[in-house]
Amino acid sequence: MSAPARTSTATEPRAGAQLVLYGRAWCHLCEDMRAALEPLAAAAGARIELIDVDSDPALQARYDELVPVLVCDGVELCHYRLDEARVRAALGLSADVSDVAGAQTVLPPASSSA
Repeated sequence: MSAPARTSTATEPRAGAQLVLYGRAWCHLCEDMRAALEPLAAAAGARIELIDVDSDPALQARYDELVPVLVCDGVELCHYRLDEARVRAALGLSADVSDVAGAQTVLPPASSSA
């Protein structure tokens, strides 16, 4: 006799969701958020774009002391620390997703300033 099928009320993962992580190269909180975010992004098939706020005066003025800041499809989800529940909801992930292989992180081109 086989086990009953498992049902879930979670929506399907939102493949193609665009995550933007605003941070700084020297910021340990930014690295912590990135490390926690990558498995979630992989589970949803979402891309992560990393943007250094110090590369643009407007971004630096906007996010200066808030980094890291995570935005999904234009909506700010969290800053300082990853809000896993909010990220899972934005990506359409259930609370028990365990398939986390294959995160895709997109790095911006290196600036040519000296």
